Amino acid sequence: MKIRISLLLLSALLLSACTPHSEPAITDDTLVSHKVNGVTLTHRAIISPPEQFQPINEQYRSLYSASIMSKPGYNGKVLSQLENATPFFVLGEVENKWLAIAMENEGQLIGYIQGNAGVVESEYRATVLKDRPRARRANTTKSAGKCVTVGNNSKACKDSKSDTWILE
Repeated sequence: MKIRISLLLLSALLLSACTPHSEPAITDDTLVSHKVNGVTLTHRAIISPPEQFQPINEQYRSLYSASIMSKPGYNGKVLSQLENATPFFVLGEVENKWLAIAMENEGQLIGYIQGNAGVVESEYRATVLKDRPRARRANTTKSAGKCVTVGNNSKACKDSKSDTWILE
């Protein structure tokens, strides 16, 4: 009896080893690799590999809130959001001047953003300060013919835009 059970188990084991193994199903989260212009990019299957790739490998910071896309263009799926002033790494520039990005240096490609959505980390502060609206200065230059002396050290000037007199 023990021999029969042993032979039955052995034959079942041998038959199971002969069955062909199927490849695991590829889902959106399956990691895949593609080689583009001599650079190997690892990314999730939902992200389309770029057709062109120019390596950059620098840390950037986002200038505004931007959508991370599955393709380098607006025709892809929105994968997530890159918040304003978030640091990220640019792996390279792809077609249409979009950026292939990662969250860590030379890390996994997480998607694409527009080229103007970020700036090199070292230039971030200067870019933000340059882009900030400047305060308007009051027009202090008055024409000499429209001012009159009033009292000891005061004068009144006529505003040319509103025809009102302003005491200084």
